Amino acid sequence: MFARRLEKHADWLMDRRLGEPLESKMKIDIGIKAEKREQIAGGLSRVLADTYTLYLKTHNFHWNVTGPMFQTLHLMFETHYTELALAVDQIAERIRALGLPAPGTYKEFAKLSAIKEDTGVPKAEDMIKRLVEGHETVARTAREVFTAAEGANDQPTCDLLTQRMQVHEKTAWMLRSLLE
Repeated sequence: MFARRLEKHADWLMDRRLGEPLESKMKIDIGIKAEKREQIAGGLSRVLADTYTLYLKTHNFHWNVTGPMFQTLHLMFETHYTELALAVDQIAERIRALGLPAPGTYKEFAKLSAIKEDTGVPKAEDMIKRLVEGHETVARTAREVFTAAEGANDQPTCDLLTQRMQVHEKTAWMLRSLLE
């Protein structure tokens, strides 16, 4: 699974770089080899795509939720999408610090994300279920990438991924609790 998703990123990166060399004009020497930085950035690009897709889904549900839990869910979803908006910036900036371009279009996110777009407007309970699934997906993707970052001794990425896993696991638990 991880290898297949890494291949998807490699294809995207080749399209994105348009044949440009991996290194910027000034050599990057942060103690992580170029090929390891590319592998880690590829994984982070998937985390970014998952996070952005979840941000859009959460914002959509914030706008369109109805029913007896409207006020509670409307405010909760706003808190969640605000946190996700800040997270996408942190993840993209880490990719850039590793010397690679960050994906930034809907087309790129759709290609890299494991979270599928919703069609229509689900009922409030289904919104909650889909958001639980989305948060769990981001946590799994982050966990996959953590192994590569840890193997490269990339503590800043490990720290970022640990924070993201904590947020997504806690949010999934809180949303799941609404369904009991």
